Amino acid sequence: MSPTPRQQAHKRSRLTTRMVVAAAALLLGGGGLAAVATTALAGNSDPDASAGHRHTVVATTVSCPDVGEGLRKVPRSARLQVSKGLAALDRQVATAYAKMTNGDGSDVLARLKQQRSRTIGTMADAIARDAKRPTYLLAMSGCKVKSTGEQQTADTRSSGSGYGTKSTNDGWGQDQQQNQTQGGDQSQEGRQDPQQGQQAPGGPGGPSPDDFADITTVQPNAGEPPFAAPQGNGASTGTFTSECGRNEDGHFNSDNVIVTPGVSNGAHHTHDYVGNKSTDAFSDDRKLAASDTTCTNGDLSTYYWPVLRKLDGTSEHKPGAGHDGNNGSVLTPASATIQFRGSQSGAVRAMPQGLRIITGDAKAFTNGTANANASWSCTGFEDRQLKDKYPLCPQGSQVVRTFAFQNCWDGRSTDSANHRTHVTFSDRNGLCPQGFTAIPQLVERITYDVPEGQSFAVDSFPEQLHKPVTDHGDFINVMPQDLMNKAVDCINRGQQCT
Repeated sequence: MSPTPRQQAHKRSRLTTRMVVAAAALLLGGGGLAAVATTALAGNSDPDASAGHRHTVVATTVSCPDVGEGLRKVPRSARLQVSKGLAALDRQVATAYAKMTNGDGSDVLARLKQQRSRTIGTMADAIARDAKRPTYLLAMSGCKVKSTGEQQTADTRSSGSGYGTKSTNDGWGQDQQQNQTQGGDQSQEGRQDPQQGQQAPGGPGGPSPDDFADITTVQPNAGEPPFAAPQGNGASTGTFTSECGRNEDGHFNSDNVIVTPGVSNGAHHTHDYVGNKSTDAFSDDRKLAASDTTCTNGDLSTYYWPVLRKLDGTSEHKPGAGHDGNNGSVLTPASATIQFRGSQSGAVRAMPQGLRIITGDAKAFTNGTANANASWSCTGFEDRQLKDKYPLCPQGSQVVRTFAFQNCWDGRSTDSANHRTHVTFSDRNGLCPQGFTAIPQLVERITYDVPEGQSFAVDSFPEQLHKPVTDHGDFINVMPQDLMNKAVDCINRGQQCT
């Protein structure tokens, strides 16, 4: 007896499920897969519902040793070559992640290791011309697949290959653009790309529903509000505030002049800027000092952070945006407060011109959280700070991002090879480690009006999956010396100045 249409539908469902699992296993054996099928759910037995079947996937990404964090000494003669090498490594990882997301998992990690080995070798050769060859870098070429530990729901489709993961196109299905432009502002007016579906939590590329938390369910965990003055005998209790606006002028680019100077799109995500108006990948101290500023007190410093996007289905296919998996309309902050605070243990000293500080870690999802430092909250609930979750705020409450920068300086260097070791944090009593001295602590507080629900995400490197733990801030001190002296005097005298 011939099978009924219902029996035929069940047979097709079982066959398609086996194809999904078999294809996933094959790709994983070849180097990983950005969404691995693990559990087949019951298919719809209706013959008219053959457009797809639901199944569960486990999201994964590419995790590589962070060569930039491992740098110990970079001679001036090697800086541009190292900068280009770091940017190339990021492109290679992003491309590998894209191939895995699109189902091309065959030997992707082996090919990635070969590419990284060549790039790291070139960087090591450049450093070795004027310093000891950094052989320790050569062991950092291998990468692995990292599971997010999160399950996603996907569709098995009857069209095309007969299997695959339902996803939003994250912009990485096309060849990478090379560094051909010279930086500068980039308009962020969103447009609807017919090839881009609406980005939503749970799809490949992130964020995940697990990345959000209802702030009203979080227990208070922060003793002092972010802008409370230091306390204790001898504390320097003053504050100095630079009023620099909310980036109303639209100063955006996907450069990172601290980590990858001289390379366009070195960040692979878009930055918001306030303060110095000229900052891009090609800025140096002289160019920054000659610029105009958005700060009303004449502060020429550069303050920047990744943009926050509304996940509304819009996209621009260009570097730092849809081209790098960052889709959605850019949200202009409701407020951005730039404030410098004192020390619990005593007076602070002036920052040197050109001091560069990074707080947080743009690759904290794959690197681990040792350098993760940004925190998230809601207005009215700032005694509850989140490190690895986006806050879901009650109606009328704004999302708050807070960056507290390192407040101890080694007294010698305005930067370091990995952009971290020349500054550090004081202990809970405000004491700096031996060899370091207290400087004014920059604290940035940025608020946003966001749509209701899991509807926003911070820009990130593609393989970092828009995790909130990757949030970070960057700062270059370009205050005129008399303004820095005023700031230090206000802080040490316990005054509040602007």
